[in-house]
Amino acid sequence: MSDAYLALEDGRVVEARGRVPGRTRGELVFTTAYTGYEESLTDPSYEEQVLTFSYPLIGNYGVRDERFESDRVHPRAGIAREFTDDVVEWLDSEDVPAIDHIDTRDLVTSIREEGAMKCGIAVGDDATPADAEAELAACKGMSEHTDIGKQVSAVEHETYRGGGEAQVALVDCGAKKSIVDSLNERGADVHVLPYDTTADEIADLDPDLLFISNGPGDPANFDDAQALVEEYVGEVPLAGICLGQQVIARALGGTTEKMDFGHRGVNQPVRDLNTGKVVMTTQNHGYTVGDPGDLNVTQVNVNDDTAEGLENDDLNVITRQYHPEAHPGPHDSLGFFDDVLGMVDADARRVAATDD
Repeated sequence: MSDAYLALEDGRVVEARGRVPGRTRGELVFTTAYTGYEESLTDPSYEEQVLTFSYPLIGNYGVRDERFESDRVHPRAGIAREFTDDVVEWLDSEDVPAIDHIDTRDLVTSIREEGAMKCGIAVGDDATPADAEAELAACKGMSEHTDIGKQVSAVEHETYRGGGEAQVALVDCGAKKSIVDSLNERGADVHVLPYDTTADEIADLDPDLLFISNGPGDPANFDDAQALVEEYVGEVPLAGICLGQQVIARALGGTTEKMDFGHRGVNQPVRDLNTGKVVMTTQNHGYTVGDPGDLNVTQVNVNDDTAEGLENDDLNVITRQYHPEAHPGPHDSLGFFDDVLGMVDADARRVAATDD
């Protein structure tokens, strides 16, 4: 064990138990999930953030790589009331600092009251409060990362076969593996493309569906993905999840805005405005759609009325702010992928009728 210090933007320096040594900085956020720590830690949407777990014990069912959502840990550090040795060994193998024996309930309350804040962490036998404060100062001095997509996106075109019933172009802004799996399970071939893919490259692929993935940071930083939406809306069915919803809304005349502390966890209630039905959802985002532009709001968050689902039947667009593909769950909204691929079938029938 070693010394550990967490310097917060509100001026406090909190002492903790060091589990994995290192120095780091980032935006301090929290998740309310009590399972799925492997999925959370490998979710690319947490890139450049420091993740606090509100559930007190993290690691009680071990670590298995088949549950990972990507090939590495994305948060810059992990914080918990208590980490098991399995999780500590995993984070250590990834050189990701970790601290525990900290009052995470107080930390989460601070984030809820003051909003997501910058922080600095110093862990090690020789770590001091001044080291953590130096990391915080460096974090405050950093300009916003406008090319964060480069850190989380596929480098080149990768294809995952699901049976060839539809060809899906998935623009990888930080996509979770479960999105690809959910589409493959329904017979679709998924072409995972870099976040800066051009319209000409999409034209060469000639997909049945253009899908914008989840990802980290401000949707305003994903200009290339937005340009693809602007180019192909009305020509090819469009779908998006999380950051994908925000990018599509911006492309269609809408606006996005930063939330105080975001939605991160597995217990976010969402109401469908057409049916009145409420489902529980998994979410991980710090931005939301303000004005939906040319899209219609079809689902809202029960807690704060933010937009959770957007659609435009005429343009063949459907998006969700939450993660229907969530693992380990809840799975209330997996039907989203059936609806998405249903747009492909409807578009094929429309094209056939036009040709006739």
